Amino acid sequence: MVKKDFRFLCYPYMRESVSTVDFEIRTDSLTTQIGLAASLTKDVPDVYRDLMELLPMAYHLNGSVRGNLAITNNDLDRLSGTYDRYVAEVKDRIETFVLPQGSTAACALHTCRSEAKKSVRALHKVSLEREIPSILFDYAHLLANVLFVMAVYVNKHEGIEEIPFISKSYPTKPLKKKVEE
Repeated sequence: MVKKDFRFLCYPYMRESVSTVDFEIRTDSLTTQIGLAASLTKDVPDVYRDLMELLPMAYHLNGSVRGNLAITNNDLDRLSGTYDRYVAEVKDRIETFVLPQGSTAACALHTCRSEAKKSVRALHKVSLEREIPSILFDYAHLLANVLFVMAVYVNKHEGIEEIPFISKSYPTKPLKKKVEE
């Protein structure tokens, strides 16, 4: 029996030193994590639906760097609307920095948030080598925020309280009191 050597499948890809490859790997990881989070949120239909819409968008973000720009202003507006919808549901839970914890689905969404932030950083490195449309930065940043509020929403849905993070490194600012009219 002849033993096959599959190293050649990765070798040409690894020879590339441009940052676009790292960005594509980051956004592929993001997309994979969104798929995992979707599989864990089938009992939260609005989150599941939104994640299934974000799944191809993460790949569109991926391809928009080396291929044709696939993220539009309509996509950004839609994502902004999604963000606003979740914030309206959890605004009382996100007044302070919270720990990334809770249900398995919420933790998966926090992982997605982290992957989105890593994608933003990888996109920045690409921008040092070539021009990047600003809409890609806007979309990637907003995507990280959407994934965060989704995580908090899932915890709320599951009846899990958020745990505030109290930093020892940075001073905490008191929350602004609501002014009564």
